[in-house]
Amino acid sequence: MTLEKRPSKEIVGKLVVTKEGKRIGAVTDVSFEARTGELIHLLVSSATPYGSSLNVESREGSLLVPYSAILAIGDFVVVSEEDMR
Repeated sequence: MTLEKRPSKEIVGKLVVTKEGKRIGAVTDVSFEARTGELIHLLVSSATPYGSSLNVESREGSLLVPYSAILAIGDFVVVSEEDMR
């Protein structure tokens, strides 16, 4: 699946939820491959207790949600929990 390209400022600050509606936290930044511009992760902070319980890589207190887990970006960033592992 290919998501429409968006400026990172349109993603930062959005709430991240699973497709089941469980809140994970808020996007604070993105990480990307500098040469290609390919998005690698969303950095999610202010993790909810549910988000903190997920077995997801973290860096400096932020959860690293893989780009491949993103299903949709609208009012929220919707992710597939199965693709976060």
